[in-house]
Amino acid sequence: MSTTPSTKNVLDDPSSKGTERVASASKRPSRVRRGGVRGRVRHVLLPFASLLVFLALWQLLAASGTWSETLVPAPAKVWDAFIDVSTTHDGVRGYNGTTLVEHLGISLRRIALGAGIGIVAGVVFGLLMGTVGWVRSLFEPWITFLRTLPPLAYFSLLIIWLGIDEQPKVTLLAVAAFPPVAVSTTTAVAAVPKHLLEAARALGGTRWDVVRDVVVPSALPETLTGVRLAVGVAYSSLVAAELVNGLPGIGGMVKDAANYNNTPVVLVGIIAIGISGLIIDGLLLRLERTLVPWRGRA
Repeated sequence: MSTTPSTKNVLDDPSSKGTERVASASKRPSRVRRGGVRGRVRHVLLPFASLLVFLALWQLLAASGTWSETLVPAPAKVWDAFIDVSTTHDGVRGYNGTTLVEHLGISLRRIALGAGIGIVAGVVFGLLMGTVGWVRSLFEPWITFLRTLPPLAYFSLLIIWLGIDEQPKVTLLAVAAFPPVAVSTTTAVAAVPKHLLEAARALGGTRWDVVRDVVVPSALPETLTGVRLAVGVAYSSLVAAELVNGLPGIGGMVKDAANYNNTPVVLVGIIAIGISGLIIDGLLLRLERTLVPWRGRA
């Protein structure tokens, strides 16, 4: 088949091929944007759908009569309990004179203070153990020993030492949050590439300069992971920390309601702890993405 000169020139013209590539490339972002929108919608809808399925199964289980209402209350009963502990009803303010938000706020203050102390101490000890060999040899066995202890194992001892006020609760949360940060920071510092340390020293950096400009930025991603773990451990120790004289406090509310088989209030407290924990973990994850945006990228 013969090709006309004009057609041949168009086929052979490099500029026409470039135009086609530009045109095809201009179509890709729209497909990427559509895929991104679908991904975001899916990211929102799937958790919502799973929540609806869970509530439906919960309602079916409660309505089946397999267990008594004391053991498995219906979702509507839990919702009524949520309204009761969040407002003033029949002259009663919240639960034990304190609303749910106030209970949660007091517990969050305890966690912020206790976990904050544990996190700061864990970072300091992690840096020391990662950079000074004899410090690691001296303290690492003790930190491992502490990490394996459940909080209830030493909470009674803290009460004997510190009484029943705020001190044993805050101390328990600090002790629970300390080991994850110390271990993760130590591991991250020990894993800093040697050539970076040598390069910093060759450029005249002092020991403090090397720690500040090389060790800390390199260890920061793993340290932040340890912080998230520490907050989770502190949160899981909250009810244990508020077993004694925990009212007001969300863990104390759960414990007190359990003493009277008030299952709806117990579930309200558990759900409040879980949701607030998810929010805090999401904030920490956003902080991690802000401080170490390079993590997870090639």
